[in-house]
Amino acid sequence: MDRPGKMVGVGQPVPIFPDLLVESIVDSCPAGARTIVLVDGADAARPVEFATRTAEHARSNGRPAAVVDLHDYVRPASIRFEYSRTDELSYRTLWFDYDAVAREVIAPMRPGGRGHFLPRLWNESTDRSARARSVDAAPNQIVLIAGPMLLGRGLDVDVSVQLRLSEGALRRRTDPADQWTCAPLVEYYDSLDPSAGRTDFVVRWDHPDRPALERR
Repeated sequence: MDRPGKMVGVGQPVPIFPDLLVESIVDSCPAGARTIVLVDGADAARPVEFATRTAEHARSNGRPAAVVDLHDYVRPASIRFEYSRTDELSYRTLWFDYDAVAREVIAPMRPGGRGHFLPRLWNESTDRSARARSVDAAPNQIVLIAGPMLLGRGLDVDVSVQLRLSEGALRRRTDPADQWTCAPLVEYYDSLDPSAGRTDFVVRWDHPDRPALERR
């Protein structure tokens, strides 16, 4: 999520049709194996919506696919709001339970894992357990985990996608009540070390109908 003009370490973006982007992501998933796809993006980028579209494409081609919304893995309100409901540091570091995602979604999909994953852990609106049942994973199951600030968390994923918004687009597309999240989101993405890991698909997403892939 870059400020205008700040594109250090990347080449010129290559325009790509949205349908081709979805197809390319699905095609990059190893055939015949359980696959974890990370779709990283601020809520303003609607990563869950994009992940759902990708899952639908996979299913239309005979590949089982499911989406896990990171907002179904938030921590309880007593933790999220300990320092106020708009505490920026809490949003970056405490809001989402990335360890639970690794434990309940990713680890079960790996060789030797239990073979079924938990699609929802916590109900954000009621602040109670989601009481969800585990879902059996097919041998070639795709699970897409979608939400903000997923990169750089050490999650063991097979394919990673970043829906990258410029700061201007982020602020324009974020609801007024959530504008306080923009500064910590910009700080978080600016803090990522590009040498610490490779993102498979870095997508400029200011205009979702006209995305562009950054050459890595």
